[in-house]
Parts: sequence; C-alpha cells; structure tokens
Amino acid sequence: MTDQTLFTDAVDLAVATIRGAAAGRYADPTPCSDYTVADLVNHLAFGFLLAHHSATREPWPESWTADSRAPFLRDLPEPEWAAAAEKEGAAAAAAWADPRVWEGESHLGGGPMPAAAIGAMMTGEFVVHAWDLAVATGQPFSVSPALGDAALEAMSGMASMGREAGWIGAEVPVDPAAPALDRALGVSGRDPAWRP
Repeated sequence: MTDQTLFTDAVDLAVATIRGAAAGRYADPTPCSDYTVADLVNHLAFGFLLAHHSATREPWPESWTADSRAPFLRDLPEPEWAAAAEKEGAAAAAAWADPRVWEGESHLGGGPMPAAAIGAMMTGEFVVHAWDLAVATGQPFSVSPALGDAALEAMSGMASMGREAGWIGAEVPVDPAAPALDRALGVSGRDPAWRP
C-alpha cells in the first residue's frame, strides 16, 4: 500500500467519524482531556487545512494559531462543520495523492521538513484523532493492518518530541502483542480501553 493511499484512507476515516459525530454531542468529553468533541472536530478540520497547505507548499497565514478555530469553520454553525470538514479533507487527500508531493521538503508551520515525514505524521494524526472522536461519540472503529502499522510508526516517531512539547501525554503501557492501532494509541498517550 502506498503512502498516498494510506494518507487518503486516514483522511476518509477521520471524515467518516466527523460525519458520525452529531452536533448535539459537541460538548461531550474525549480521550484528549483538553478537548470536547467540538474541539476535536475543529482540530481534525484544521489538520486537513494544514496538511493541504503543506502539500502545496503554501505559507500559512499569520492569523492561524494552534488554538484557534479552523478558518473555514469560524462563521459556520456547528451542524454545518462536518460538510465543510469533508470538503477540506478531500482537498488535502487530493493534494497528497500526487507522489511528487512526497518528495523534497515542505513545512508544517515552522522550518523545512521532509515532505514524506509530514505526510506520514499527518496520516498517524488523522488515525488516532479519528479513534478519539469515534470512542467519544460511540461509533464503531476499525482500521486495516496497514493503516494501523502506519499510525504506530508515525506516533512512535514523534512521541518523544510531542512529550517534550507537551502535546502528547505519557505513554500508556499496552501489550506488545496488541494490534498496531492499540500500540499507536498507547505510544501517543491514550488508553485503548478509554470510554466516556
């Protein structure tokens, strides 16, 4: 399975969980202790936009900040967020579908980084946050073995940096024989058994 296919699958998974999260549950808690369901939907939506700009190598406007609402959601009522997020997710997936986008360097809001590392990191982010949203809203959730492996590799690669920066929690011990998704969740500070 190609990196491009895995990226698209991760976006599709995240979009499906956003679609499955009723706006009436937007105040509910999630495994991300600082995020409600609404915050998590916004975070995924913003992630689609950031990934899109990384693929096209467009600079990020200075008005974008890590804790602000995704620009395309700012003036929309919450029941319209899913459709808007789906549109931006499709744009990001289409941009990363070109194998040439994975070559050379791009950015993720800061200095230059290998584009392939950004694509892999965002693939993992979309998978684990899709899980967050699914369990928070009572949706079924499964991934292919390949996508689980991709999430584990991505989370393992960025966990140390994320912990130092404070945006990934302490690792949760998970059985080494557990599925790759569960191990990815543990590495990224999530308890695979978490429920609301």
